Amino acid sequence: MGLGSIGTAVLFVGAGFSVIVTMASNILNGVVTALIFGAFLLTVAVKDKHGQSLLMRATTRVGWMVTKSTGTHIYRSGPLGRAEWGTAQLPGLAAGSRLTEWHDSYNRPFALLQIPTTSDYTVVIETEPDGAALVDREQVDVWVAEWGMWLAGLGDEPGIEAVSVTIETAPDTGTRLRREVNSRIDPEAADFAKNILHDLVKQYPAGSATIKAFVAITFNAAARVGGKKRTPDEMGRELASRLPGLTQSLSSTGAGATRPLSAQELCEVIRVAYDPAAARLIDDANAAGEPPELYWPEVGPTAHQANWDTYRHDSALSVTWMMSGAPRGNVPSSILARLLAPHRDVARKRVTLLYRPIDAAKAAAIVEADVRASTFNLQSSNKPTARSMTATRAALATAQEEASGAGLVNFGMLVTATVTGAAHEADAKAAIDNLSATARLRLRIVHGSQDSAFAAALPLGLVLPKHVRIPSEIREQL
Repeated sequence: MGLGSIGTAVLFVGAGFSVIVTMASNILNGVVTALIFGAFLLTVAVKDKHGQSLLMRATTRVGWMVTKSTGTHIYRSGPLGRAEWGTAQLPGLAAGSRLTEWHDSYNRPFALLQIPTTSDYTVVIETEPDGAALVDREQVDVWVAEWGMWLAGLGDEPGIEAVSVTIETAPDTGTRLRREVNSRIDPEAADFAKNILHDLVKQYPAGSATIKAFVAITFNAAARVGGKKRTPDEMGRELASRLPGLTQSLSSTGAGATRPLSAQELCEVIRVAYDPAAARLIDDANAAGEPPELYWPEVGPTAHQANWDTYRHDSALSVTWMMSGAPRGNVPSSILARLLAPHRDVARKRVTLLYRPIDAAKAAAIVEADVRASTFNLQSSNKPTARSMTATRAALATAQEEASGAGLVNFGMLVTATVTGAAHEADAKAAIDNLSATARLRLRIVHGSQDSAFAAALPLGLVLPKHVRIPSEIREQL
């Protein structure tokens, strides 16, 4: 029936209670009691293609109605807004975040983002992926293997809570190209050659895109379960010595040149995400050698409104999807290529992979439980289905790899499409639906919490399971 531990317990309790009511009263009352329990179990057992039960969808709808009735889906900041001190602080899950800057062992500045509500600290690393174009197949295989080893090593790193990888595509303003060309033009060159270069600088940015990649590593304030929580000063000093090793090992995965983001750079990334119209102004200021002085309490939107399936923020409108089903079968390294590439119908696209490393001590128990469950399902049927046989083989392969030293991680994906207005919303949704099909992904729009999903897709290191009221362990057992 697809029931979890709690659902199965409710089934047995309902059956027993119905028998007791029948014996104590009459059969009619017993039937009514059984129907009540049956109706509840039906809301849990009946699920759609995304694995959402009727109970979960009803709970989401009720929660959204409460959000609208209280007006918490609308946010206004600034001098005339509702935020304290008249600032434009980040809304929602990141409202209480604090930003400080430190220097690592290589004397590189890095931003340290603190989330007090969950006692987490995040550092963001900017990467310049090499790409797979004109690269030998053997080299790509090495990068994939190194990435797997890097993820496996996270389970052994003390205090690491989660890792997110964000790939963002956006229109190129042309500022960097203009600055690079102008700095290399010879003043004594022929006018014809200089005119050609100037024409190229004007025409090339039209329709071109820029691709940025960020890796956010989230650490828990306590190095171990039950340990003492460390202060921001203690975390800053510790991460200053650990960050060079993390960036160096990340470079071997095909991430290219890696460096931590400074506080100013992180402020620019988040500011542009909430207000894409500010991208050109920030690029022009950096090109002129006068970077804007942004402060963390000022990088949020001046206004936002979260709707059932869209999110309006400052100068743009965004829609965020979540992955409800990973690709089945063999997964080649290029499966996400089209999803990550720029698309003409989406002004800004952000694909974020979320990883939560599982402790090596717990990984063995998890894979063995999966093997027992899949084997039981296979042997309980006289005619096992192809899907159950495939699941059993996959569980056995995972257990064998884990026993050989491979790491185990929980992973997910968020995809955010940002457009300049509501007129382009339908085109963006159709584009993401088509791109998800090429990646063999099953995506669903995040209903009722678009603002939280948008923030989680940013390189802020937000760990979503730690922000929900009902623990994920309980929801999975329904």
